[in-house]
Amino acid sequence: MTPDLIQKIDDAGIIAVLIIDEVRHAVSLANALLKGGIDTIELTLRTPVAIEAAKVIKKEVPNMTLGFGTVLTVDQVRAVAAMGADFAVSPGCNPKIIAEAYKQGLSFAPGIMTPTDIEIALEHGCRILKYFPAETSGGLKHLESISAPYNHLGLKFIPLGGCHLDNAPSYLQSKLITAIGGTWIAKRPLILAQNWDAITNNAKAIRALIGQIRKNN
Repeated sequence: MTPDLIQKIDDAGIIAVLIIDEVRHAVSLANALLKGGIDTIELTLRTPVAIEAAKVIKKEVPNMTLGFGTVLTVDQVRAVAAMGADFAVSPGCNPKIIAEAYKQGLSFAPGIMTPTDIEIALEHGCRILKYFPAETSGGLKHLESISAPYNHLGLKFIPLGGCHLDNAPSYLQSKLITAIGGTWIAKRPLILAQNWDAITNNAKAIRALIGQIRKNN
């Protein structure tokens, strides 16, 4: 990842992870998140409209930093790079995917949950890593254990999977964490119901929490 993008994600502290089923929801969803103070999103490639929705957001909501998640294939890396994604992440640590992202000039964070994963990522020049699935892997304690041998290298992590407003403080107070990823902010049913006010309120809640934690630290 570029220094500017790393700083953007660190400043944000939160990445809203989204599953979009209908392109017509994309702009309203992005604006609801911005209204609540969230300007960094990850669109998962779990629906056929994800890339089209991203194109609309890029055009209509240019202040949004937009990345893709669930990037599993070389073709997907090429597709998200071609549409101008700011970054991409994957659930696992696949050397072929990382290499293609590098080839395409796409900022990329592979998923890790073991020291072996971390070493593969390091070998390919990655310094920002997705910790997934965070909670079922053992939460922050597990991450602290597996990352300890590499602390001197300045790695930063984005935990995702089981993160929510109640356990966010433990992650956000750790120097290992640059930002957390959250699906709870804009859950699929809320998007389908077009409940933009609820999404904005969820965004405001985590933004307020991040602000308080950073003020105290």
